[in-house]
Amino acid sequence: MSDLPLVPSVGQSVLHLFCQVADDLSAADLTKAVESARADGYQVVPVALLGHKADLGLMVLGPDLWRIRRFQTDVQAAGAIPVASYVSLTEVSEYAAGIPDEMRQARLFPQLPPEGKAAFCFYPMSKRRTPEYNWFSLPFEERKELMMGHGKVGRTFAGRILQVITGSTGLDDFEWGVTLFGVHPDDLKDCVYEMRFDEGSANYAEFGPFYTGMVADLETVLETLAP
Repeated sequence: MSDLPLVPSVGQSVLHLFCQVADDLSAADLTKAVESARADGYQVVPVALLGHKADLGLMVLGPDLWRIRRFQTDVQAAGAIPVASYVSLTEVSEYAAGIPDEMRQARLFPQLPPEGKAAFCFYPMSKRRTPEYNWFSLPFEERKELMMGHGKVGRTFAGRILQVITGSTGLDDFEWGVTLFGVHPDDLKDCVYEMRFDEGSANYAEFGPFYTGMVADLETVLETLAP
């Protein structure tokens, strides 16, 4: 690890790793990698993924990009090979300036995973720049109004969904990463479905691939990966 940490001036660094598990996966080494990161104050959320895209998801949050890179190296050395990833930062949107400090801290320093919400999905998204619908050509006040309406729809899922939105403009292929934790799998479906009808999404949103699974402690997740 570098002697000179590389940290965001505000918030935390976030890495999503989506891994295929090698036949020689070392559960002991992977557990050691997770425990070491946690001992350094980093949050690690293990996910048993569904479908062909990947087997294991690991969401890690913490300040130093060098430490997160070391975590990625340790994960690979244990036999969990990343086949997809996403790099982002926690943030408070420009449209949410002036929110209470408690809400600001929750967005910059979320405590994960939330209790009682084991259903998981992640997807990246960007705003459109088409001639007909160019988000970045709209006046700020119009964009803010659209985002306020978008947030109002999201708040109807309070208690069912915890949404963590992280910024990735200039860091990855899309502009935001969206991580959802739900009580039930249909909470995820209902939330994304309803929010797509909102004007801010219907006219301006572009979505990337979805990764879906179940959040649990690492031991339980590893048990589901064993042949």
